[in-house]
Amino acid sequence: MKDLSRVLLTLVLGLGILGCPAGEKTVLIGAVVPLSGPVEAYGTAVNNGIALAYERAKSGPDLGFVLQLETVDSQGDPATAAKLLKDLYSKGAITVIGGVTSDEAMEMVGVADAADRTLVSPTASSPELTGVSRNFYRIFPSDFEEGTKMGSFAANTLGLKTAVILAAESPYGRGIQGVFKNEFTRHGSEIVEVIEYPQGTNDFSGLIERAVTLEPEAVYLAAYWDDVVAMVKGLHQAGYKGKTLTTAAFATSQAVESAGPAAENVYFTQTVFDLSNPNEPIPSFVEAYRAKYGLDPDLYAAHGYDAMNIVLEALKKNDSTQGSDFWKGMRSIRSYQGTTGSLQFDEKGDVQKYPRVYVIKDAAPVNYDKFVNEARRVLQESLKALEQKQKQLRANP
Repeated sequence: MKDLSRVLLTLVLGLGILGCPAGEKTVLIGAVVPLSGPVEAYGTAVNNGIALAYERAKSGPDLGFVLQLETVDSQGDPATAAKLLKDLYSKGAITVIGGVTSDEAMEMVGVADAADRTLVSPTASSPELTGVSRNFYRIFPSDFEEGTKMGSFAANTLGLKTAVILAAESPYGRGIQGVFKNEFTRHGSEIVEVIEYPQGTNDFSGLIERAVTLEPEAVYLAAYWDDVVAMVKGLHQAGYKGKTLTTAAFATSQAVESAGPAAENVYFTQTVFDLSNPNEPIPSFVEAYRAKYGLDPDLYAAHGYDAMNIVLEALKKNDSTQGSDFWKGMRSIRSYQGTTGSLQFDEKGDVQKYPRVYVIKDAAPVNYDKFVNEARRVLQESLKALEQKQKQLRANP
């Protein structure tokens, strides 16, 4: 059934090629995303964003060529992702959106280099990917930014002195936990222990027991969403009273919903994506997404949407439909306003975005700074009301 769904998805997205004006050039863009498997939550959201941007481009002003999108399911497996990428390049894809996870992206870069074609990742974030290839670009910030932000926040803002790290043995887990550790200890705090576990681990009870026994003031979780959910639940069930800290891997509605009550007061980092932002292109994106899917877009859907639009912008900038030249269009992008911020690539293929800390309150993520400011405002208003009442009592004893 999943294979049939993938075929149907490819056919539906490619229907636009039928009935094309004679002689008009067709430009094929590929997308390799995990639509099934352990990281399906990320892939589904990213794919929703890609598909929406594709549909809006098809129904918009004439592009000067016929746009075709072919989407395939990596199942979250790096080797499968690399094979599918090679197939798409062989079919003539001018560029491919893919590498939703860092593990996939690491495997796919070599294929992009061998074909001399670009790979545009919507969400891979491992520091190991910075400058890895001239052909690799990503619109999600490096984990260096995320890990640094949380390490500083934990030590300085929360005043934590000790932490234990629970991290997956993967490019993503290794990358972000190492940055967090360096920043946390740089401010004089201590990592009591780093507990790494192999990918595919299903039982976290022993790891949780070890972490809780060490009695740290915080536990930092560096893994993909399903593992983070399992560990958040495990810490909650173990009665852990310290702070639980994690990454943008937790920034999906599916993760928060799956964690249930255990998600409350979990801190995580992510780049800013504000559904209520009145500035375009956010309102039109949110409205179109709700109309198509019946739900609010999350951070990953927004990055999928921006990835497709960045590819289209690069096509316009380069004025060429040759795959070997596509990188020139990517390099020429300057301050493109996406739903996830202003986008342009540095010499290493990275974007400059600065994550913020969020905390789960009443089953919803809240910007920590806004949360604190709002709490301060409410307190000030309460104190002001109390002072007014005391004045009235003194005036009318």
